[in-house]
Amino acid sequence: MEAVAEKKLARGGEFLVKETRAEDVFIPELWTEEQKSINKMCMDFIATHIHPNIERIDAMEEGLLEKLMNEAGAQGLLGISLPEEYNGYGLDFNTGMYATEALGTGHSFAVALAAHTGIGTLPILYFGNDAQKAKYLPKLATGEWKAAYCLTEPGSGSDALGAKTKAVLSEDGKYYILNGQKMWITNAGFANVFIVFAKIDGTAFTGFIVERDSPGLSLGMEEKKMGIKGSSTRQVFFADVKVPVENVLGEIGKGHLIAFNILNIGRIKLAAAALGGCKACCDGSTKYANERHQFQRPISSFGAIQHKLAEQAIRIWALESAVYRASNDIQETEHKYLAQGRSFNESLLAAAQEFAAECAILKVFGSEVLDYVVDEGVQILGGYGFSADYPMDRAYRDARINRIFEGTNEINRMLTVDYILKKAMKGELDLMGPAMAVQKELTSIQSFNGDENGGPLSAEKRVIANLKKAVLMTAGKAAMRYMQKLADEQEILLNLADMIIYVYAVESMALRVERLISIRGAEACALPLDMLRTYLNDCCERIHLAGKNVVYAMSEGDEQRILLMGLKRFTKVEPYNTVAARRRIAAALIEANGYCF
Repeated sequence: MEAVAEKKLARGGEFLVKETRAEDVFIPELWTEEQKSINKMCMDFIATHIHPNIERIDAMEEGLLEKLMNEAGAQGLLGISLPEEYNGYGLDFNTGMYATEALGTGHSFAVALAAHTGIGTLPILYFGNDAQKAKYLPKLATGEWKAAYCLTEPGSGSDALGAKTKAVLSEDGKYYILNGQKMWITNAGFANVFIVFAKIDGTAFTGFIVERDSPGLSLGMEEKKMGIKGSSTRQVFFADVKVPVENVLGEIGKGHLIAFNILNIGRIKLAAAALGGCKACCDGSTKYANERHQFQRPISSFGAIQHKLAEQAIRIWALESAVYRASNDIQETEHKYLAQGRSFNESLLAAAQEFAAECAILKVFGSEVLDYVVDEGVQILGGYGFSADYPMDRAYRDARINRIFEGTNEINRMLTVDYILKKAMKGELDLMGPAMAVQKELTSIQSFNGDENGGPLSAEKRVIANLKKAVLMTAGKAAMRYMQKLADEQEILLNLADMIIYVYAVESMALRVERLISIRGAEACALPLDMLRTYLNDCCERIHLAGKNVVYAMSEGDEQRILLMGLKRFTKVEPYNTVAARRRIAAALIEANGYCF
């Protein structure tokens, strides 16, 4: 039995400088029966309503996606995270994430639903006044009305604050007159409500709730896209659109708070949806490998295919471990803020902001794990993977947008480092102390004594602690070298972010394995240990390479040699037969005929 200890709440970014206790981390093996039933309800809806109609959805059959959204609303899937007073279920953040994972297998429908329930609805829930929430949320919860989010413009994508859409107060003071255009607007073809960002008098970036039937609001043609072909994506034009002053969302001039806070939640939910897609793709890859015969035997019996299947599973398990670690941290922090007397509106937003770095990490990691899994899925299916008659074609094309959604992965990598450094500058995170300790350690004599009484994962935890030192060493030197100009060194930031992402992922795996061992015993955790040790072995190589890129870029001579020696020292790991480990992992997948972890 697992020992019960007093819960210690994590802080955002703190994983880099403090050891997290396994007992403080949520793992997916602890889902309740109620949560599992919600997940199953969502999966059943996708299986019965979406997958049989997937060709019709992608062909954009008129009215079909809107009809399916109505059916999802009738089953309560649009109101899972909304309070009961607004026709929602009022379920907690973790359960909402678990539902998002299940719905993530719905291709274009999943995109439409996520845009509606997330960036379309949440701005009203968290920033709307009582009248706005009472008017819009009940209809959004049931699907009677659909929502869209209008931020991007032809000239402003990643630079959201560079928007040109303007709002001017009418002479009678009753309306704001909107003029401008937005592009890449998901759900635009059938949305009843648009969350629109514009600059009042060209300066005060502000959010507005704009209804579809507003005179002067018009739509462009449906965009032709590489993937998610069934989702409605159009430009939205505003020509002297009169928006009642009571439809200003939040405070005038503080639209950035809405846009950026909602994106934090959107990023971690994108990772959960990607996780669902990964599991479905691994299922399909394994089933095909078992059924397809070459040279008189199933291709799943070949080592090259087993490597691919196992690597799919390892990265999926890493993503799942990290997603629900961060999700639970956000939920626990939300509960803390509620207990302190903060409003419902403030609590989740503040909790998500606390873990903004982790949300950015997971957006990048989730989208790139999905891209890896679908790419290998196509390769396992071979020619059939390239055929539009088989599902890997759609999975491959639909996955690609996730590295662009919710801020590109390049932007999110840079944000990861930026969020952590800003917390340090504000005194919310002590990076300097640990970074200086690492610098001192570089000139000390290396100890080769292990922790003989550190528990079943003492060696792995020691390696992970050293990987954090590699991050602190390189990031600390970069911060000292470039100071305020570090933001201009994008290549360095991208490499530092990769190091941070790998550390968070592999530590999340280790914490999950440690907690599983405390519950089930070590013998029952042989395969999770294989996944952890294999991924840890690879992470050391990847972090070493990214670290070298940083060191080469910012140093030379003796300083460079010292940093490279430190990097080599901090990325050492004991030899491990990853070929044999992957074979064992693949054998479990093959026997189960699908993802089984």
